[in-house]
Amino acid sequence: MPPDVCLIECNEEEHGEAIRGILNEAILNSTALYDYTPRSPATMAAWFAAKREAGHPVIGIADPHSGTLLGFATWGAFRSFPAYKYTVEHSLYIHSSYRGSGLGKLLLTNIIQRAQQAQVHVMVACIDTANSASINLHLSAGFVHAGTFRQVGFKFGQWLDVAFYQRQLTTPAHPADG
Repeated sequence: MPPDVCLIECNEEEHGEAIRGILNEAILNSTALYDYTPRSPATMAAWFAAKREAGHPVIGIADPHSGTLLGFATWGAFRSFPAYKYTVEHSLYIHSSYRGSGLGKLLLTNIIQRAQQAQVHVMVACIDTANSASINLHLSAGFVHAGTFRQVGFKFGQWLDVAFYQRQLTTPAHPADG
């Protein structure tokens, strides 16, 4: 890891506004999120509450000198049915000023390690097909293309395609029903 950044556990009080800013920039200026409306403080409070309740991590990468949050990664349930309990869908966002600097790779590597520790078996990424940087990042981290859904989103006056990428982990050691 470069000496000028550190990995941190994000919390609502210290990092909520920075995460909201990163997400809102992506909502307003990209197809990284298929959302139209910027997130409000109340929406972020509910987001953090859901992460805490489910035990899902929110990992950040920060400048250790200024404390500035440069990006974050998290995961959520892939689907709500119990048989999907070993599969998560993750997301990773880098502040617009720091994209392309290698921070995404650090966060993705760390969230994969965290998923293994949490006994996850499959990680899923849903990526807009125009987002070649994210696609290449995931491919370099061992994810494989699992399928593309055509014209499932509509934003900025155009139909959008999403591709799913997955990475199978060696965990859990003893999967069980129920």
